[in-house]
This record gives sequence, C-alpha cells and structure tokens, in this order.
Amino acid sequence: MRQSPDAIMLFAAGFGTRMKPLTLSRPKPLIKVAGKALLDHALDQVDAAGMGRIVVNSHYLSDQIANHLAPRPDIAISDEQPDILDTGGGLRKALPLLEAGPVLTMNTDAVWTGANAIDQLRAAWNPDLMDALLLLVPTENAIGHTGSGDFVPDDKGRLTRGPGLVYSGVQIVKTDGLAAIEEDSFSLNLLWNKMIAEGRLYGTAHTGGWCDVGHPGGIKLAETMLAEVRDV
Repeated sequence: MRQSPDAIMLFAAGFGTRMKPLTLSRPKPLIKVAGKALLDHALDQVDAAGMGRIVVNSHYLSDQIANHLAPRPDIAISDEQPDILDTGGGLRKALPLLEAGPVLTMNTDAVWTGANAIDQLRAAWNPDLMDALLLLVPTENAIGHTGSGDFVPDDKGRLTRGPGLVYSGVQIVKTDGLAAIEEDSFSLNLLWNKMIAEGRLYGTAHTGGWCDVGHPGGIKLAETMLAEVRDV
C-alpha cells in the first residue's frame, strides 16, 4: 500500500445547479474560463504534479465528459449512473480504480494561480499524524466565494469547524473509513467529522490565488485573476 499519494480523483459528476442556466446543456466541468474548460484547468494542476493515476467521476451529461476526455487514455472514468453518489459515495465507488492507500481529491469548479495545489499538499502530508489534509484559502484571498469560512486550524494545523479558512476543494485523504458508512450517497463531511473528533483532520494554506467558479459570476472573476497574473 502506498503512503505517498500519487492517485487523484477529480469530482465532475454534479448537476451544477448554482451554475444554471449555463449547465442546462453542458456539465459544469466543461464550462470555459479564459478559453479552457474548468476540468482542464484542474488537469493542468494534476499534470504539473506528475500524478501516476487519474480518475474522473461523471453522472450528469456524462457522455460529454467521456467525449472530452477521449484524447486522454491515461484517465479512468468512474460513471455513477444511475444514482449520483455525492463526494463520499463517489470516492468510494472509484476506489478500485484508485487502488489502496491515501488519495488526492479535487473539485473541478475552481481556478488556481501560484504554487501547484497538489505539490503543496504532498509537501505537508504526514500520514502518521493525519487522516486527511485539506488545502485551505484565507477568506480575503477566496475570490468569488461568499461566507465566513469553513475551518479553524490550531497552532499545529489540526482543524475544527467554524469561520476562518475556506476549503479550496483539494485534499489528501485516507479512504479506510469509507467502508463503515452505511449510506450509498453521502458527503465526505461524514468522514471529516470522524477525523475532527479524533484530532486527525489537518489543513494547510494555499499560497497563491484561488477563485470559486461554482456560479456564473465566478467566470469573469477568474478570468480577471488569471489576466492579472499574466500581466505581472
């Protein structure tokens, strides 16, 4: 069983409800920002980090996801039809494709600048202390995101819930605990809650830019963020 995570799951199955009407005819991961699909922005991070195994899940308009990824035979697709499984159920279904050991998961509705998100997590990962390590963003750097944050770290990086830092959508997680969850469709929050109770959920801060593109207004904000980086 590997201890250094070299497998990643990209979440691309959701209905994109917040992104309507743009998602009426295409899945959210294929909406373009600065001429590139959100899924490809995520894959830029994955490819730059040299991940050995890549899995993308799909459900809503899954044929479009499959067609988009057809030129990438190195990517496995976990098709969740007929039942959408949420993040926890989706990850559990994909485990045979990811193989044993800790894995990375990444949402596909954000755009990044600065240091590679995956590299930052792997550099900070300590499996002896951690059951999951979340990449977090200070609220003042969380472009396009509303709310007061998701997690509060202590001086060692252990997380509890509360206003503070925003979850960026990228993590390293041990998947052993998924087997004990009875529901078929469930959020990874169930797994995190157990880790919090045991003092095993940790976080580290992203040092670059991040924009939430889960809603139509986020597209322009992300394009502006990317343009500012190119102009520097």
